[in-house]
Amino acid sequence: MTRNWIARSAATTLLALIANGAWAADGAAIPERVEALLRQMTLAEKVGQLNQLSDKQFITGPESELRRNLESDIRAGKVGSMLNVKGAADTRAVQAIAMQSRLKIPLLFGLDVIHGYDTIFPVPLGEAASWDLEAIEQSARIAAREASAAGIHWTFAPMVDIARDPRWGRVMEGAGEDAYLGSRIAAARVRGFQGVKLGGTGSVMATAKHFAAYGAAIAGRDYNAVDMSEQLLYETYLPPFKAAVDAGAATFMNSFNTLNGVPATGSALLQRDILKGAWGFKGFVVSDWNSIGEMVPHGYASDLSDAAAKAIIAGSDMDMESNAYAGSLAQLVGAGKVDVKLVDDAVRRVLTKKFELGLFDDPYRFSDPKREKEAVSDPAHRAAARATAAKSMVLLKNDGGALPIKRGVKSIAVIGPLADARRDLEGGWIVKSNAARVVNLVDAIRAQAGAGTRVSFAAGCDVACASDSGFAAALAAAREADVVVLAVGESWEMSGEAKSRADIGLPGRQEQLFAALKAAGKTPVVVVLAGRPLIFENVARDAKAILYAWLPGSEGGNAIADVLFGAVNPSARLPMTFPRHQGQIPISYQQYSTGRPVTDERDIQYKSAYIDMSNSPRYAFGHGLSYTTFAYRDLKLSRNAMKADGKITLSFTLANTGPVAGAEVAQLYLRDPVASSVRPLKELKGFQKIALAPGQQQQVSFTIDRDSLAFFNRKLQWVAEPGQFELMVGAASDDIRLRANIELTE
Repeated sequence: MTRNWIARSAATTLLALIANGAWAADGAAIPERVEALLRQMTLAEKVGQLNQLSDKQFITGPESELRRNLESDIRAGKVGSMLNVKGAADTRAVQAIAMQSRLKIPLLFGLDVIHGYDTIFPVPLGEAASWDLEAIEQSARIAAREASAAGIHWTFAPMVDIARDPRWGRVMEGAGEDAYLGSRIAAARVRGFQGVKLGGTGSVMATAKHFAAYGAAIAGRDYNAVDMSEQLLYETYLPPFKAAVDAGAATFMNSFNTLNGVPATGSALLQRDILKGAWGFKGFVVSDWNSIGEMVPHGYASDLSDAAAKAIIAGSDMDMESNAYAGSLAQLVGAGKVDVKLVDDAVRRVLTKKFELGLFDDPYRFSDPKREKEAVSDPAHRAAARATAAKSMVLLKNDGGALPIKRGVKSIAVIGPLADARRDLEGGWIVKSNAARVVNLVDAIRAQAGAGTRVSFAAGCDVACASDSGFAAALAAAREADVVVLAVGESWEMSGEAKSRADIGLPGRQEQLFAALKAAGKTPVVVVLAGRPLIFENVARDAKAILYAWLPGSEGGNAIADVLFGAVNPSARLPMTFPRHQGQIPISYQQYSTGRPVTDERDIQYKSAYIDMSNSPRYAFGHGLSYTTFAYRDLKLSRNAMKADGKITLSFTLANTGPVAGAEVAQLYLRDPVASSVRPLKELKGFQKIALAPGQQQQVSFTIDRDSLAFFNRKLQWVAEPGQFELMVGAASDDIRLRANIELTE
């Protein structure tokens, strides 16, 4: 599309034309304005509001021919939303075309603002590792401020899919394996994107995606089928979506997968019965890219027209990029195959959001070049990105106090394929790379080490590490150094959508590079950069220290150096379990007991165990170390028993017993040992991140109520059954420090 579309008449003239419509009456409530507009719309114009197309400049799915007549279709009112148009100038230009349509209904502009717009924050899974809800909300707020100034009304985030299979590439977009943690993070991200109320020019509409169970794709293969019990669906995979609804999420996006044989896009159970029915969701549902059309190759719809009928009947309101609604919906209504009331309901939901955003009052209010320039150049945003990245990095191992690196060390060798990476630090799913602004790890270490420390660099190999021809240079650099830092892991292209991996080990010969350094007597401190949990057994066993830095964003190099040198004490905790071997996948801390549980790893005869390795993971959910130590003591309960309408307060003292200030994530787990449905051995029910100075202590409290004890039974009823419950408080799911028992009475 060309960019010289802005009408010659002044914007004020266009606004006056809009104001002439009955739907723009001063003082009228939004529902009344929506109904007034809906009465004036033809069926074709209604269908147009449900049609979303992508601009050519930034394609995020399979290409199609739908953009051939895009400008004329917008002018004719055949397009209600566009994705992948960005920048104040371009969004203003495209919106001007919509203002030439008969009813002058403004377009919605959507974009995948996943972990930052101009300022790139850590990938969402990395942010989740911070367990810092304020930092997570702040990063979404900054992304919204930058994106909204560039004319974006709507982000296709947050992804709230629970995932327990790290082979699935899209784990990088979510919050990990746990429904409770995922729900808290989902709500924080929605609040961050949307602010206090839709319509503020520093906010964007959030999208809870992908509805539902996309993270449970069989074999971790993207777009694959999902087969699970409804009990598991309700208990584990739906709660973050419900949390997003409760936080006010404006929109939902359905998922590519089938769920128990029905494509999510065509699932009335998900969209009408649960989302719009039981949960009372008032926003609208957008399909994922061509997911309506993909019901045909799924074998659920005979052709695109059949797919359109099944999608609108099931409750999918807006069609992204399949042309199913634009090409078939009017004819389906005319033939009596689709009730026009379903179309009206979908259009009503879309128009309501356009009114709430204030677009009928000023369709250009988000496209502000001055505000755009101010937002993307705000130095506070990069400072926040650096702080959040440091909070997201998990110290997995630190034998003998190898970290932090002592100031004044004479020489440091920075080795590895990601030591000088820039683009890889940004991660996948970014709006636009600006790698030139990214400080790589080598330069960041040089800056923090100071003039008295010599810092050398040798890659050893590239990320694929297919050859060891560069190992000799790496070993030579290491031999001349007092400290060796090895940066290994994935490139940005190895995780994300359509990036499933059957083998999630370190790529190529990266582990061999580590082994060569160790054999030379230069066992390194290891920094792992990745968008998912990786398997690296040799490194885990032999490294002095391991810092899991994820893909940390624009300020990633500086943030890694902050942690390596102790300017920041690591405080992150794992949001996903790290397996020892692919054979353990899918894996989660929420294990169930069996009739033959393993109570002693030395005795696995006829027990639920592997004969060739431990059942336990390499690193458990919630694990993460600090440069200081914390003590948990003096657990107290306000009472030992409660009725269904009662509450119990659990309190204990948390003390920093180490030499430096630090933050601890205190975690509350619960077990229901006897129930009508077997319950997990542990379930996360609360957490608090608490910063303490050396020697400081603080009383920490958690409240247990009926919902803390409840679960979905086999009839999908939310029940809390009387009986005994075990409470566990600790630093990780496998590091329980305090225990207590309570009773729920009749």
